[in-house]
Amino acid sequence: MDFNLTPEQGMLQDSLRKFLSKEYGFESRRARAASPEGFSRETWAQLAELGLLGIAIPEDDGGLGGDAFDTMVVMEALGRALVVEPYVSTVVLGGGTLAAAGSASQKEAWLPAIVGGEKLMAFAHGEPRSRYALAHVETTAKRDGTGWKLDGKKAVVRDAPSADAILVSARTAGGAQDEGGISLFLVDAKAKGVSMRGYATQDGGRAAEVSLSGVAVGADSLVGAADGAFPILERTVDRGIAALCAEALGIIDALNEATLEYLKTRQQFGQPIGRFQALQHRMVDMTIRAVETRSMAIVAAAGANHPDQAQRRRMVSAAKAHIGQGARYVGQQAVQLHGGIGVTDELIVSHWFKRLAILNATFGDAEHHLGLFSDRLLGEKA
Repeated sequence: MDFNLTPEQGMLQDSLRKFLSKEYGFESRRARAASPEGFSRETWAQLAELGLLGIAIPEDDGGLGGDAFDTMVVMEALGRALVVEPYVSTVVLGGGTLAAAGSASQKEAWLPAIVGGEKLMAFAHGEPRSRYALAHVETTAKRDGTGWKLDGKKAVVRDAPSADAILVSARTAGGAQDEGGISLFLVDAKAKGVSMRGYATQDGGRAAEVSLSGVAVGADSLVGAADGAFPILERTVDRGIAALCAEALGIIDALNEATLEYLKTRQQFGQPIGRFQALQHRMVDMTIRAVETRSMAIVAAAGANHPDQAQRRRMVSAAKAHIGQGARYVGQQAVQLHGGIGVTDELIVSHWFKRLAILNATFGDAEHHLGLFSDRLLGEKA
């Protein structure tokens, strides 16, 4: 496997980093997060102008036709800057799902609008009792003439308060734990019967608890085949995990750079604290975790691109587990090495740390994916 960026990916990375370093300072980011929507529509339009919103969209649908490695380049840069705009929700999860499984009319209506920065989407799959089980869906969709009626609740739906449409998983057959019998629907966020309780998350983002009460949708809202959405959900979540792994990589590299600079400048006993051997050892361990994280982020991207479902899931789980453990270590060490100011809201270190904690919990934490990886290994040996 070639770990080097292509010339096109290198130019993309350089242009994005230059844009973010100029336009997305820490104080600017805090102002965006504190705004009513929790992000900047102006910045979102600028990302569209740079072509970043079309990375995961096929060329036939107006995008750039990129894969998970191209998304990795973007997400690493967005992670370093702690970008709060809904890139994963709209582009990776929303646009990526419609590009892979949507009908011709759904693609025509939504994908060019996503690429142009005109429409936002949210992905509503997790439920109050589902924990990390992908097949656990209690929300129901029942036939209503030629359409459907949706009832249920979705929990911690990232970026739902600002979304124009929500991808909603619902059970159309079978029991609450069955992989079969799940369908996916494209629902207008302002449709009658859709209600949200929005809130700010610990990492500066926005989410909502979404309730669906007799929400009527047409037959054209069904994404993919009825009862057959589980493979679509698996692939969507795997692509989302790969993107989050790349975001964690960007944050870990930024944390290490900030911590090393602090060790070089903070004076104690008449010398920089970076001269103390114990602290040097901890910085080396953090650097090793960063190198490991880069390798595993590449594994996640390769897994997300893999055509075989079992291999894809195994690679993505391995990466999510390893990066979750590494991110926890680097985040904790960075806070400790900065001392008391490491947990203050005025220092970006605390915000990087909180974002890493949220990334670990999203789509399954390190312990969950370690268990999945172990089960798959045991199953293959058996």
